[in-house]
Amino acid sequence: MRKSLVWRWAWRELFHGQLWPVVAALALIIACVFALSALAGRIESVLTQQGRSMLAADLVLRTNQPLAPQTLQNFDSIDVERSDQTRFGTMAFSDNEMQLISVKAVESNYPLRGALELESADAMQDSVKPGELWLEERLFTLLDVGVGDKVDVGDLTLTVSGKIISEPELSFNPFSQMPAAMMHHSDVSAAGVVRPGSRVGYRYFFRGDSSDLEAVKTAYTPIDGQRWIDENTGDRTGDMLDRSRGYLSLTVVLVIIMAAATLLLTCQHYVDSRTQTLAMVKSLGAQRSWVRRWLGRQLLMLMLMATMLGLGFGAALEYLLRLPLADVLPSPLPSYGYLPWVLGPTVALLVALPALGIPLIRLIEAPAMSVLQEQSAVRARKNPWSWLLAVVPILALVAWSYDNRLLWFVLAALVVMLSLLAAIGVMVLKVAQKRVKQPAFKLALSRITRNPASSGAQLGALATSFMLLSIIWLLRTDLLDDWQQTLPQNAPNVFALNIAKSELDDYVGRLDANNLERSEAYPIIRGRLVGLNGQRYAELTPDREQRDEALRRELNFTWRDTLPTHNEVLEGSWPSDGGVSVESGIAERLGLRLGDELTFNVNSQEFTAEVNSIRDVEWRNMKPNFYFIFDPALVENLPANWLVSFRLEDSQSDILNQLGRDYQTVTLLDLRTMSGRIQVILKQVSLSLSVLAGLAVASGLLLLLTLLRITLAERQREIMLYRTLGASKKRINTTLWAEYGIMALVSGCMAVGGAELAMAGLLKWGVELPVRLHPEVWLSLPTLAVGLVFLTVAWMLRGLLEPLKR
Repeated sequence: MRKSLVWRWAWRELFHGQLWPVVAALALIIACVFALSALAGRIESVLTQQGRSMLAADLVLRTNQPLAPQTLQNFDSIDVERSDQTRFGTMAFSDNEMQLISVKAVESNYPLRGALELESADAMQDSVKPGELWLEERLFTLLDVGVGDKVDVGDLTLTVSGKIISEPELSFNPFSQMPAAMMHHSDVSAAGVVRPGSRVGYRYFFRGDSSDLEAVKTAYTPIDGQRWIDENTGDRTGDMLDRSRGYLSLTVVLVIIMAAATLLLTCQHYVDSRTQTLAMVKSLGAQRSWVRRWLGRQLLMLMLMATMLGLGFGAALEYLLRLPLADVLPSPLPSYGYLPWVLGPTVALLVALPALGIPLIRLIEAPAMSVLQEQSAVRARKNPWSWLLAVVPILALVAWSYDNRLLWFVLAALVVMLSLLAAIGVMVLKVAQKRVKQPAFKLALSRITRNPASSGAQLGALATSFMLLSIIWLLRTDLLDDWQQTLPQNAPNVFALNIAKSELDDYVGRLDANNLERSEAYPIIRGRLVGLNGQRYAELTPDREQRDEALRRELNFTWRDTLPTHNEVLEGSWPSDGGVSVESGIAERLGLRLGDELTFNVNSQEFTAEVNSIRDVEWRNMKPNFYFIFDPALVENLPANWLVSFRLEDSQSDILNQLGRDYQTVTLLDLRTMSGRIQVILKQVSLSLSVLAGLAVASGLLLLLTLLRITLAERQREIMLYRTLGASKKRINTTLWAEYGIMALVSGCMAVGGAELAMAGLLKWGVELPVRLHPEVWLSLPTLAVGLVFLTVAWMLRGLLEPLKR
């Protein structure tokens, strides 16, 4: 009978008492973690697939020397799929024309990731077979051939099978020649075009599970001129993928923090409302063990109900979150597996341990005397060991994200900001209290500042909540703005290389005649950086493998009278009197400073140049960029070819074909396919981060509503006391509006300052982006804060003033 009574009381307490907000908060945590982890897992899977499709594999080994047969046998012993590729330049001969082409020799299983689209006379094809030769569109004009014609490549005659429409493996480097033709790997030896001394590149593609790929990397250690490439290191997509993953994990953690704060507030309110009830039960003879069983049954029912509601709502929420991404997510979608089903309840349990455990231990320890001495009794019976429960989620967080610098930076900033904002808010209100004369505002300020610790906590919590909302949205905006620079809408998508000086004016004039948006023309000379301040780098670092990559290869140099419009001088002035301007990244890596004397070697000729300036270069904007730009007087007499980039729409392919036909020595790099693929990735990332940011903002709003609901509920006793002492309904109403209006305005203004400081730190040390101010939040955030608080107060004020109508 007793057990039945305990269960019935626990059930009634759950539904008719104060525990339903706790259920709602736990369900919110489970739902948010489930939805975000499931969606984040799918988004990360999509982003990873996109990154790997641009590599045509999960893992790639790039090398300028073929691997030994024994090494290949070692790879074959691992459970991965492999595809070999050879790249080389050669002459192609048709019946009427000849043309220098760049060839990719691939196996029939290429690509291992992504899609290869080859258009023949009557069908589409997705692989290259022996004896076939596939050409880029402009080569049909340059070689004067059609599908079915014969073309000689070295000693081998191949049949032109069709046109290369698109391929997955693309590069961001405009100086790397794009392949103009594809043939089968087995035909290379018969063609006889790869001989000792030939400039040949080899790539070995692998596809398999993560553990097997790690085994492949372990089986072979790259030497000089070789490196492993995956989706995080291939070209410049890795930077974007890393930052998007960091933002995803940061968003999940911030949602958990805000939901945990909601849980803590609701549970604390429950303990405060049930202390006297438990004390009365104890005074009637109830033992502490009975209280534990009573609370234990409530917690069990609470967790079960929150888990069912949270998982159900989380699955529905994940589906709703996917709706805006329907056009960019692949079909079928990758499965999110079992992890979200386990992660949601686990995170909720870890958060609930301190949030529920610490207040409930206080409730259990409340003695019967709390009926008469509520506050003193509760303070006297605190259990100091209960705070050890807070260590459990902290240790779990450390184990999960110990290497996430962005996350720990944000958490540290939150602790500091909460303390600072609370202290500053109390100081501002105390100063205002001495100067305000209007009675309602003076009474409101008196009530706010009456308990500095409580007021500071409320102001700090409000300001921190608004600050979190703005940080989530501003960081998303800044990340997307930065990623858009990866490929602006008007970015060049065709590069013309190796333009002779005698052809330059005519070539540029042809572009202008077709109204094509183009860059300025840049002279290109190739050379090496060989010395610093009279010392050779070979002497400073004898081991070639330990030198910076820029010291181990030829670089592209240019000269200019003026600074390129898309560069920015950070130090010094534009090169003159035999000077050189150095890109900031290579200057930092090599330790170069203004006034250093650099030695260069171009065509076996050595010369020196003084570092006059350090430049910031945005490498991702697809415009011509260089490590070193010289004073023209120093190098303009050296033999050079010229480079110009321009933008071409898909409907203007005829112009490209005509340019290739009229200027056969000019190399054209058509990057339109790559540009479209990057735009798809950017669209996916933009929509994904926007959806996640929206959910995080919704979680923050729930925290704000909970905080305001509890603080307003605490005012009800005071309102009744004021009414008893003769205060009018109008005076009470005005005072409440003034109190919460002041708190909202002060917390909103503090949140602006906190958000700007936090964003400056995040941009500089978290995601490594340029620091900037955000004037758009200076007015909007305080206005939003006042509006949200007023809406909440208006919603709850009628219930608070209800007793005044009697």
